[in-house]
Amino acid sequence: MRFAILMGLAATAWGEAPDAENGRHLFARYGCYQCHQLEAQGAAATGPRLGPRPIPFANFTKYVRRPTGQMPPYTAKVVKDSELADIYAFLESLPAPPPVKDIPLLNQ
Repeated sequence: MRFAILMGLAATAWGEAPDAENGRHLFARYGCYQCHQLEAQGAAATGPRLGPRPIPFANFTKYVRRPTGQMPPYTAKVVKDSELADIYAFLESLPAPPPVKDIPLLNQ
């Protein structure tokens, strides 16, 4: 796998910037949302939160390729390296949740 980390996003060795919108599509297509939910927020019963602020790309790739626990492996034969970079870009693009003080319902 030939990736470099540039400005927080994984970029291929050929200089192609990852595509977060394509990553969102791939996240759904490969069924990641089934355990990690549509916005990668995770759920205690199914899978951890992946975004915003995902783990470093190298760790993310290593885990996706050879997971522990109940997650199935997504080898390079299943998810291409460029697709994995797009999924990571999607995770990085997710906005941070608002602070608790800014959620009226939680401040009553």
